[in-house]
Amino acid sequence: MSAPTRRRRWFTICAITASAALVAVPAGAASSQGSPFGERTTAQLAAERLQSTGGVTAKAQAQDSDGGNEADEIAEGADQYAEARTSPGVVAPGAYGAAWSSLSNLPSTGGSWQNITNLPYNSDDSRYRDYDSNSSGGSGNVTGRLAAMAADNSGYVYAGSAGGGVWRSRTGGGTWQPISDKLSSQSTGALALDGSGRLWLGTGEANTNADAYLGSGVYVLTSPHHGTFSSRSRVGGDELESTTVHQLRFGGGKVYAATSEGVWSHSTKKLSGAWKLEFAPNPDYLPGGSLANDASAPYKNIANDIAIDPKDPSKVVLAVGWRSGDDYNGFYTKVNGTWTRITSGLGDLPSDAANVGNVTFARSADGSRYYAIEQSPEQLNTNPDSGLEGIYVSKSGSPTGSWTKIADYQGLAADGSALTSSGYMPGVQAWYNQFLTVDPADAQHVYAGLEEVYETKDGGSSWSTVGPYWNFGFSCWNIDPTKQTGDCNATTHSDQHGVAIGSYHGKSYVYVGNDGGAYKRPVNGAQDSSGHATDWTSLNDGTIDTLQYYSVGVGKDLTYGGVSVTGGLQDNGQSELRSNDKIMGSNFGGDGGDTLTDPANGCNIAEEYVYLAVQVTQNCAVNNGSWIDGSGPITSYSVAPPDNATGEARFIAPLAADLKDSSTWIAGGRHVWVQTHGYAIRSGDEWTSAYDLGAGHTATAVASSGGKVYAAWCGPCNNQGFTRGISVGNADGTGWHDITLPADGTVPNRYLSGFAIDPKDANHVYLAVNGFSRHWTEGPGAGVGHVFESKDGGTTWTDISANLPDVPADSAIVLPNGGLAVATDLGVVYRAPGRTSWKRVGNLPAVAVLQLKLSPNGNTLYAATHGRGIYTIGVRGLR
Repeated sequence: MSAPTRRRRWFTICAITASAALVAVPAGAASSQGSPFGERTTAQLAAERLQSTGGVTAKAQAQDSDGGNEADEIAEGADQYAEARTSPGVVAPGAYGAAWSSLSNLPSTGGSWQNITNLPYNSDDSRYRDYDSNSSGGSGNVTGRLAAMAADNSGYVYAGSAGGGVWRSRTGGGTWQPISDKLSSQSTGALALDGSGRLWLGTGEANTNADAYLGSGVYVLTSPHHGTFSSRSRVGGDELESTTVHQLRFGGGKVYAATSEGVWSHSTKKLSGAWKLEFAPNPDYLPGGSLANDASAPYKNIANDIAIDPKDPSKVVLAVGWRSGDDYNGFYTKVNGTWTRITSGLGDLPSDAANVGNVTFARSADGSRYYAIEQSPEQLNTNPDSGLEGIYVSKSGSPTGSWTKIADYQGLAADGSALTSSGYMPGVQAWYNQFLTVDPADAQHVYAGLEEVYETKDGGSSWSTVGPYWNFGFSCWNIDPTKQTGDCNATTHSDQHGVAIGSYHGKSYVYVGNDGGAYKRPVNGAQDSSGHATDWTSLNDGTIDTLQYYSVGVGKDLTYGGVSVTGGLQDNGQSELRSNDKIMGSNFGGDGGDTLTDPANGCNIAEEYVYLAVQVTQNCAVNNGSWIDGSGPITSYSVAPPDNATGEARFIAPLAADLKDSSTWIAGGRHVWVQTHGYAIRSGDEWTSAYDLGAGHTATAVASSGGKVYAAWCGPCNNQGFTRGISVGNADGTGWHDITLPADGTVPNRYLSGFAIDPKDANHVYLAVNGFSRHWTEGPGAGVGHVFESKDGGTTWTDISANLPDVPADSAIVLPNGGLAVATDLGVVYRAPGRTSWKRVGNLPAVAVLQLKLSPNGNTLYAATHGRGIYTIGVRGLR
């Protein structure tokens, strides 16, 4: 997920009024600030956060079920992703495991998937220097978000991704191989090597950003140099199924797991037998408890980390708490056999509930020091600059302290950070970005990760920003493609999550995992005069593909032949893969949302950022950067519909082209917007409102064929009063009406995620429904079924789910032969024409597929997965 307010679009701020409203110059206009990429500063980020902190907007307040004040992009995206899968209630444990088992037992179609994005993706590709590109920021080759890292002293490195499983390198990073594809969960929460060299995996990403998935438990790989994870390698029973795992820590012959349902422990010697629940602050909210179905249950037992005294493993400190604050937040230790909140004696480290949120511990190898990063709910909710309370050290080596503060956000900002604007400073996302590790050879040498990577070699007396957020804004930066990032050195991608230290050929390296993948540098590396590292290496060589696509677009490549493939990505912009490419480039920045690509010309592209911030290009956004000397050379244009400015659109909002007329586009926010100029559109003023879905309602899916338009909406969209509906009308604004969905649950009261219109008959339409059926979802009207069919323009619907596994359905597409393909959270299923039963398409791992598109000739199906890149399969082989 992108930073909460990271407008990684670079709109020039012309005015900031007293109410912090923004007026932006369209992308087709030249910069008025007189300096290259002045718009690439964080000033707008700061202004947006200032506007949102301390008071949630009406939209955010209505949709934010977690009780926090994050009216920011990352929290909005988290809400949307979770709402689609949980509303109108709470999902019971075991839902994904049961779905994977059911899917695995389906018969398979013919054909096999081919990964087309398993090649380097260069975020600094010199072909793309247009106004809205992130290119030249310094991150180099990227892949999808990595949540955890582990490394040993034999050159083996392990990378755990958010949604694409665990990967192994035998060469100190690079030449990666997936090693968890057999598991029912490809979401990583924690990776850890124990003292005997076994690799432990906690599934279920715990960054509380929610565009990932709950896990299926903890697994151990006895021979990680050679083996792969399997269901037989699970530790204990199903106690940790449908949780997230934030950390795994070892001590006293036990492994402790900090999870979304409290702290659990298990013997490290005997791996069978149940996990023991050590501590849950609010057990009534756990599965089976009296309040298990309460809307706030997922936030009532969150554990973040465990610190074990190296001198006495019986002394354990638990860091427990929800990022936005709750009465149970705090540190706990055992007193007379009972877990008891620590209320004093920690020194500088705050222990009150208001200031204990997300916490990460790290101890030195010699046991002489413990370190901690602490995020504060109070800071998050009231401080526009940062949510970081501080970084601390216990010089006694005991997690009970006494602790001394050694860094705060102001000090880190002054030590070479790229985040120096008021309203957007180090730790602004400390609830999402955290890692901490100590050099095994030096107890005073520490690496800390927030949005950036920081290093201290003297126990915290001084810090350097060795991995700045980006190079924009530094005097060394240059847009000139021949200089790449000018005199700036390469940096890491932003938003840090995982860290490990290991050796390769006798040399020690630090490995970091973030929203852009994996990077390494020597543990005792070099720095320039600004304290920035000069020796980062991207390990995203194309053999690791964990790219998190929201969408895919395919069109003919008129220059090189074949096709051009684009796709919108979580925090990695939009990828562009031309038919002759050996690497992919990034032609748009930020979070790439929905994508439209002209089938007849793959360089005609519309790309959504977030909240319907749509950009259009007619040359693939190729640009050498000369636009900084005038507006003429700009090759992309801002064409956002008006709901973008009012905030009345979903984080990833629906955007579609008419099946019969590629020049007619439909966009959904509160309104159903239509424009008929195709890729020649140059202004948001060219959109017209075909229909108002109503105050508080926002589109979740749109589709059109021959001018007949279908729009699904929700509002409220969370599990507190969730409602949904369907509206149908014409692109010219006539004939609009709301469908009366029967109260008997024929169409469930769940998130409506996609339409598929029969190209031969616009009244024949299919509906994909997200979430889980009533068996797993406790909520009003949850209903059953995931795929529905209407032959009368949406007036009546029939459930055609049949043997389809009970798994969230994300989108659907009618194939040329009349068959129907449906993208789900665990792969793709297919129903042949004239049949009623479903088959599994190919053999993808347990990865979410969010969108399906056809090649221009209709012979190839493209699948945008949220964790394993883009795959293709031949349509004729489906039978």
